[in-house]
Amino acid sequence: MDGFSEEQALSLVAQIQDWQVSLDDQESSASPPPRVLSLAPKLRNRNRRVQLPGRGLGRTSSSRELAVLSDRKISFQCFPTVLPRAKFQQALEIQEIYNRLYCSVAEDEQWIHDAIRDIIPVEPLAAALWSIYEAAKETGYIQKISVGIFRSDYMLHLNDGVEPRAPNAVFETSLKQVEMNTFSSSGGSHANKVGDMHRYLARTGIYNVKDTFLDISSLPVNNNIKSLASCLAQAHTTYGGPRSQEARQTAVLMIVQPNNFNTADERPIEYTLWDREDPVPTYRLEFGPDVLEYTRLTENRELLFHPPWLASKAPVEISVVYLRAGYEAEEYNHVGWEARLQLENSVAIKCPSLLAHITTFKKVQQALAAQGALERFLSESDAATIRETFVPVFPLDESEQGLFARKVACDPENSVNYILKPSLEGGGHNVYGTEIPDFLASIPKERWFSYILMERIQPPIQSNVLMGPTALDSGQTVSELGILGCCLWQSPSDQTSDHRFKMLHNSVGGWTFKTKFADVDEMSVVKGYGHFDTPRLMDP
Repeated sequence: MDGFSEEQALSLVAQIQDWQVSLDDQESSASPPPRVLSLAPKLRNRNRRVQLPGRGLGRTSSSRELAVLSDRKISFQCFPTVLPRAKFQQALEIQEIYNRLYCSVAEDEQWIHDAIRDIIPVEPLAAALWSIYEAAKETGYIQKISVGIFRSDYMLHLNDGVEPRAPNAVFETSLKQVEMNTFSSSGGSHANKVGDMHRYLARTGIYNVKDTFLDISSLPVNNNIKSLASCLAQAHTTYGGPRSQEARQTAVLMIVQPNNFNTADERPIEYTLWDREDPVPTYRLEFGPDVLEYTRLTENRELLFHPPWLASKAPVEISVVYLRAGYEAEEYNHVGWEARLQLENSVAIKCPSLLAHITTFKKVQQALAAQGALERFLSESDAATIRETFVPVFPLDESEQGLFARKVACDPENSVNYILKPSLEGGGHNVYGTEIPDFLASIPKERWFSYILMERIQPPIQSNVLMGPTALDSGQTVSELGILGCCLWQSPSDQTSDHRFKMLHNSVGGWTFKTKFADVDEMSVVKGYGHFDTPRLMDP
C-alpha cells in the first residue's frame, strides 16, 4: 500500500471487510430462526433434509441431516488490477462468435464423438455423460431449444522479449484463451458484487493518493446477475405456459449439489428471477435422489415438480432446467445417472443440454485447435479471429502430434513451459511444468489419452494487496479475465441438416476477473487460490 497513510490503509481494509460480510450474508442471517430449530428433531425423524440459509462459500453437512454451515468469506483484491482497455474490448467483441461456435459444436454429434472417443473408455465422467446421451437419444429428443450460459477465460500473454515485471509489460501482450466453460459457469454473482465494491470504494476517494487518481470510469460496470437471469427468463418465456393439465404454472428449476459451496453465487440469480417485473418462479432441487423423489415425467414428458413444502397443491411444470450440479464423475452413481436421464428426457429446456455440457471438455478445446477444425463451424474470418486467441495445444494420443506431445511432456526440461489438463471441471486437476513427467510415469499409458498438453501462457506480473478469508497479504500477482456469454438456440428439425441451427438469442452476459499470486499455479477461488478482482481499464 505504497503512499497510503496508516489511517487510509486501515479504513480501506475495514471497508473491504464490511463488504465481505455483506456479500457473505446476502441470503439472510447466519443463525437459523428458532422455529426452524424447534422443528429439527421432527425433520430428522421424517428423514427429510432442510438447508438453512447459507453464507459465502459455505458448505453444508451430508444429505438427510439438518444442514450445518461452515462459513468462508470470499477472497478479494484490495486494489483493481490494470488491464489494457483494448484487450477487454477484444474479449467482449469476440464472445458472440465463441457463443455461435459452441452452439454449433453442440449440434454436431458425430464431431463431438470423434473428439472425445479416446477418453470415453478411461474417463468416468465422459463415459457417464455419453451413455446418458445415448439413452436419451434412444428415447427420442422432443425439445429442440437449448440454453447456454458460457464463460470464456483468458490471460494476457507477453510478446516475445518482454520481461513480465517491466513497467509497461501489461500493454505488450496478446489475449489468449485459457479454457471455455459451457457447464455450470460460476462466479458471475461474486464478480458482480466485487465490481460493485471496487466502484463504491473509488467513489469514496479512498484510492486517491498524492498525484494518483483512480477514475471510476476506468472500472467497468458489471451486470452479470441481471444478464444471467434475463437469459433464463427468455428461455422460460419461450417455453410458454403449462402443457400439462395437472400444472397451474411453469417455473425454472435450478439443480444444485447436496453439499453446496456455491449457494451465494447461485441464489442472487434465483432472487432476481423472482423479483422481475414479470416474476419467473424459480426453485432449487438437489441433484440425485431428490430429482427422482420430487419430479416426474408425464406421458407427454412434461417435467412436473412437486415441492415438498406444497404437498397439497398442484405440481409445478418445469420450463427450464438450470444445471449447477453434475460436473463430477462421483455424482453419476446409479441414482445420479437416472436423475440426469430423467431431466434430459423431459420437454423442459435444458441449460445446458448433454451435448453442450460435453463441449466443455478439454479434448473438445484441443480438437478445435486442430488445423481446419474451426472452419467447419465458422466463416473463415470468424475462424481467424478466434484462432488468434489460441495457444498451442496437443493431444496425448498416438497420433503424430500426440507422440510429439508425449516426448515434450516426459522431458523435465521441456515440460516446464506446459500444463497437463484432464477433461474435468472444478479446479485443482491440472499438472504443471516439471511435475508432468513424474505424474505421467505414475499412471497407466492408456489414461494418457484423457489429457491434453497446453503451452503455458506467460502473463505480465503486477503488484497488489489481496484479502483472503482470514488474512491480508501483498505480493506479485497475475490475472484472468472471464467473459460470460448468454445464448438460446434451436436444433434443426431435419436431422440430416448436420450441425446447422437457428440462433434465437446471442449476447455478452458480463465478465469475471480473478487474480492470484504469481507463484501459484491454480486460479480457483473455491479451492482457495484465486481472489475476485475488478479490471482497471487503461490505455498505454
